[in-house]
Amino acid sequence: MKKGLNLLLFVTIIGLGYICYRSIMGPIEFAEERSFREKAIIARLIDIRTAQVEYRNINKNGYSDNLDSLIEFVKTAQMPIVLKEGELNDEQLERGLTEKKAMDIIAKAKKTNNWKEVEKEGLKEFRRDTSWIALLDTLYPKGYPIDSLSFVPFGNGAKFEVATSVDTTKAGSPQYLFEARTPYEVYLTGVNDQELKNLISEMKKMDRYCGLKVGDVEMPNNNAGNWE
Repeated sequence: MKKGLNLLLFVTIIGLGYICYRSIMGPIEFAEERSFREKAIIARLIDIRTAQVEYRNINKNGYSDNLDSLIEFVKTAQMPIVLKEGELNDEQLERGLTEKKAMDIIAKAKKTNNWKEVEKEGLKEFRRDTSWIALLDTLYPKGYPIDSLSFVPFGNGAKFEVATSVDTTKAGSPQYLFEARTPYEVYLTGVNDQELKNLISEMKKMDRYCGLKVGDVEMPNNNAGNWE
């Protein structure tokens, strides 16, 4: 009888010790795993922002609201690279010479093979040549898996949510906005469900988005991430 009670007491102590251990380590392990996963997700959101900015630069009518279309744009678009040699001096600028006028003079000389005006204007060493390179090669490292851009790391195949809008509340030109995001449930479910519930509850109390996102379709924020 006494041995049975001692065994029960021992098991109870072990159980309570484990509960205390998990109550301490559970939040710590959850925070560590969350940090590990969010580093990869933040990196992907920054890459999406990079692509969206170039999309906006080339397509003046806003951002892309479809990640598949954005990926196709990055894979096929090209960027101009201007090779510059020589600069216009103060005297040339005072005469009203601009880079466009200088290039027009040089283009005319190439066409007619008459370089007298080029020499007269002091443009023999002036050069502006434009070449085109693939946008993908300029935005990301060689071998970057661009086809994975839309997928949330640790999301089991889930894709980032993307939305766009136009802010017309201020005078002047409309301001185009975009947002890419993913909620905590997509990449943290199964890690520690109780800690996940606690995290979501905390974010809601602070009226903050329960997940990671970059940009904002309701208020201009210079495409900042909510981790920045």
